[in-house]
Amino acid sequence: MVQLNRIYTKTGDAGTTALGDGQRVSKTEPRIAAYGGVDELNSWIGVALAHGVHRPAENWLAAIQNDLFDVGADLCVPLGDEPRLRITQAQVAQLEDWIDQANSRLKPLESFVLPGGSLPAAYLHLARAVCRRVEIAVVALAESAQINSLVTAYLNRLSDLLFVLARLENRADPDGGGSDCHEVLWKPGHNRSEPEADNGKEHRGA
Repeated sequence: MVQLNRIYTKTGDAGTTALGDGQRVSKTEPRIAAYGGVDELNSWIGVALAHGVHRPAENWLAAIQNDLFDVGADLCVPLGDEPRLRITQAQVAQLEDWIDQANSRLKPLESFVLPGGSLPAAYLHLARAVCRRVEIAVVALAESAQINSLVTAYLNRLSDLLFVLARLENRADPDGGGSDCHEVLWKPGHNRSEPEADNGKEHRGA
């Protein structure tokens, strides 16, 4: 178990930090960017939860926050022979099951969805976008170091789940299973109409 009785150690003042196996590396290392992004993602999910995400998403996201600490623990220790905490196929499969459950309650999409709607949904969309960025950072890390491939799979499924849960939050549901706020759909080229002619007059900048 982790025991923290000091919050500041001054060991990182020179721009280095310790990995889970004890070796010190620069804070600019791709590995640090990868699991630092996981921490940011976890924080945005916490914000979404704080703004009243409905069940069952509330319970799922709480479990995911714990999983994301597992993801961070996995990424902060380079692969080796010794046993370490690693993301498993069962955790990826759990996300797939939740995606199927949530998606079964939604109508098929007729257009792409714009981020927004209710406040919890907007934060879930933000978490989804951050999750995509974190996934890219992990893929970049994998180009220079061996990592657990299930970390990438987990983040990929999580971004899909966050998208579906954002849609679920925006579903109008009189039974209370979702907020009364319709999702906002993309209208391709909706604002591309030419401005009306101004009878030959020119607009001059002030």
